[in-house]
Amino acid sequence: MFEGNLSLKLGNFQLDSGPFAFHSEGVTALFGRSGSGKSTLLRAMAGLDRRTRGSLRYHDEVWQDGRRALPAERRDIGMVFQHAALLANRSVRGNLAFAEQRAPRDRGPAIDRNEIIERTGIGPLLDRSVANLSGGERQRLAIARALIGRPRVLMVDEPLAALDWRAKAELLDLFESVIHDFGIPTILITHAPLEVERLADRVVFMDAGRVERVESLRAALDRVDSPLFTEEGPVASLTGHVEPITDEPRRLRFVTTPQTNDGQPVIFQLGTDGNSIGRGPRRLRVRADDVALARKRIDGISMQNQLPARIERIETTGPGRKAVFLTLNDGQRLVSEVTDRAVADMGLDAGQGVTALVKSAALLR
Repeated sequence: MFEGNLSLKLGNFQLDSGPFAFHSEGVTALFGRSGSGKSTLLRAMAGLDRRTRGSLRYHDEVWQDGRRALPAERRDIGMVFQHAALLANRSVRGNLAFAEQRAPRDRGPAIDRNEIIERTGIGPLLDRSVANLSGGERQRLAIARALIGRPRVLMVDEPLAALDWRAKAELLDLFESVIHDFGIPTILITHAPLEVERLADRVVFMDAGRVERVESLRAALDRVDSPLFTEEGPVASLTGHVEPITDEPRRLRFVTTPQTNDGQPVIFQLGTDGNSIGRGPRRLRVRADDVALARKRIDGISMQNQLPARIERIETTGPGRKAVFLTLNDGQRLVSEVTDRAVADMGLDAGQGVTALVKSAALLR
């Protein structure tokens, strides 16, 4: 658990976070527009600026108390920045060796060095100089350096922002696997809703140097005014896993993870080439515009994903438009955006059972 209230003035910018608290397990996203104070808050939490004032606790440990602060090196944090902070005069191997030498000896066994090298894909680069690495390769090395001593917390400041789309996609896959497989609490800065939907367990919303709100990802996607929604409107992010269809191994389906004791898994037919997507835990992104509603299942149409659901509530999203929030049999939520007329003609109301017709869904990958 992180609990704090931090202030830090950098040039003309003033961070006054106000009181905040959030669980540290999993991935916490600091989200907000450019200039909202995300990086400044992360620097203050990491102890990177001696001008930081206020209070900060990590579990039962005091990291900041007024002017007194636990030095950054004693907070046991792995840092990854947008522009990788590497030793330019050393090779990839030398950068890893430096990180190993600086790792505290009292934190227990480190993650196996060879495993980190294999997982981050930097094996072929070990003897290459940092100056000859691409942007994506530099970030892979930065991740490996941060992980090599098993830090208590990983803090990541927009590591994908400066990369091209291919390197960004590869690094997202890498982050998703190492963050969850190694179980290191992570604080991630991003201004990209898709990255939040894919990686985060909770979201810290920031604006003008203040923490505006802390919510679980589910809660953040469960309100029509969520800052995570772009011009495409409301979306849902479902937790589950990808597996092949028994009789057609080249085709895949997404099976959701029940969120309640009596919940039943919900199955989405993906119809995707089984050779192009990895199996295992994933999140499925469904736009509200891609969910139609019917009173009952409809035969003879192309939409294979027809899911029983119950209306939780209906809210206005704009002139003549309504968001219908739905609960599936697994306890997870979908949202459908329809017209006022559709709500009236169908007599839709909270508590009613309907069939959600999902036109398309995208694996977050």
